[in-house]
Amino acid sequence: MRILGISGSLRRGSHNRTLLRAARAELPAGVDLVEWAGLAGLPAFNEDLERTPPPSVRAFLGFVADADALLIATPEYNSSVPGALKNALDWASRPFPDNVLKQKPSLVIGASTGLFGAVWAQAEVRKTLAASGAIVLDTELAIGAAEGAFKADASLADPRLRTRLRALLADLIREVARCEADCRAA
Repeated sequence: MRILGISGSLRRGSHNRTLLRAARAELPAGVDLVEWAGLAGLPAFNEDLERTPPPSVRAFLGFVADADALLIATPEYNSSVPGALKNALDWASRPFPDNVLKQKPSLVIGASTGLFGAVWAQAEVRKTLAASGAIVLDTELAIGAAEGAFKADASLADPRLRTRLRALLADLIREVARCEADCRAA
């Protein structure tokens, strides 16, 4: 099983990329998390190009299509979704309704330096994914005060958060298995 990890941050020392690495370490054998790092290379969404997207967009859509599930780790900017992440989701949502997000099991988590762990951004990403036809787990993992939330090996310092992350990943894996039986026929 392959999960595509997408960090909504372009920052070199991104807490959300660290959160994806923490998630990778919590996955069981046989489940791989592949981190996509092309967010900065996507042009702004242009509806005129949705049927003939530029090469960077085609590559991104291929990564999403080939994944069994998505794991998105988002920061929160100005109480909302980072623009580059929203742009990527806009590309992936087209053409609607037969896009690469349709019936794609998805989990949204987030880390921020604020106390609330990007909960508003997570809610907005879940809303966008659901509107695009993805199967979105209606839950979140909010890592607040992210500058102190990780150990040197990128694992979560708080054992309760680590246990919660492991449980959410197990839920995502179960959703992929359920969807393989039910969703593809739909």
